[in-house]
Amino acid sequence: MQITKAEVIPVQLALKQPVRMARIPPIHKITAIYIRLETRQGQSAWGCTVAHPDLTGDTPEKAIRACHECAALIVDLASGNLEYSLDELSLRLNPSPAVFCAFDLALHDLLALEAGMPLYRLLGGYRDRIQTSVTLPVASVDETVETARRQASAGFQIFKVKGGMDPEADVLRVRAVHQALPEHRLRLDADGGYTVASALDVARSLEGLLEMLEQPTPADDLEGLEGVRRNSPVRVLADQSVQGPQSALELASHRVVDGLSIKLAACGGLRCGRQIDAIARAARLTCMVGCLIEPALLVSAGLSLALSSPNVAYGDLDGHLDLVDDPSRAGFTLQDGWLIASEVPGLGYTVDLG
Repeated sequence: MQITKAEVIPVQLALKQPVRMARIPPIHKITAIYIRLETRQGQSAWGCTVAHPDLTGDTPEKAIRACHECAALIVDLASGNLEYSLDELSLRLNPSPAVFCAFDLALHDLLALEAGMPLYRLLGGYRDRIQTSVTLPVASVDETVETARRQASAGFQIFKVKGGMDPEADVLRVRAVHQALPEHRLRLDADGGYTVASALDVARSLEGLLEMLEQPTPADDLEGLEGVRRNSPVRVLADQSVQGPQSALELASHRVVDGLSIKLAACGGLRCGRQIDAIARAARLTCMVGCLIEPALLVSAGLSLALSSPNVAYGDLDGHLDLVDDPSRAGFTLQDGWLIASEVPGLGYTVDLG
């Protein structure tokens, strides 16, 4: 199909409550950028990304400008030539991973629409559902337990406890959640906030309680990350350290971690996400498909990747739940903490930007 029009639509989205993470200021809002592609044959497809300096490294202004440059180039490209079209964007404009992600998603959506298949099936169709964790934000012990109880009543069975600011407090929070809800699975995400010593203290204190410890040390400290992995009784996953296929190859070849977290807006979309998964699979590392704070359309794309590969062992796809007035509505179903795919062609979504 021939692309005849590419529309760039930025939307500022507020959060239901500020998000606190280690090493960055509280986040109150994000900028989502939607891409709408039209073809000469009358098809319409959507892509999406987010722009936030502390999440993607892009300011909204920079990302929007780059999206307009990509939109001008992508017109008149044949959507069925996906690799060629993506290479044209990459080689001629070198957009950031977040900007590249928006167009990658739109082209994949268009390809699946043309094939008349749900995208997760077109990518491999290994399963049609996966459990997701739900985030427990940085808060006091009592607030963390209260949030956990509320999310448990909504059906979630896996909690990702955000931490990294105070290792001792993180241990107390995880233990309190386990005591309150002993049957639930727990993950701890330090967002790079620990030293090697504090990460190992936390891991040893929580041995037997945690399913994984995510990004314990700063993203660029691979030596420290490997030191934690080598001595930790808890599985260690890289998150912010995974910035694309090249970084995934370095992490895998040096056995720095036990697994990799793939976030489409951080790595550059589905093509790069699939390359990271292939690298991890070859190295016998498990993958988790995660998310940023992002609209349901972007979460739907992450779900398509997660459902397509047997190497994806973990889902962490709750980034849309804290947004106010998300204009995208994903077709997937969230039931008792399980994300269940839609069987409609493409990514499966509706977008209301009227």
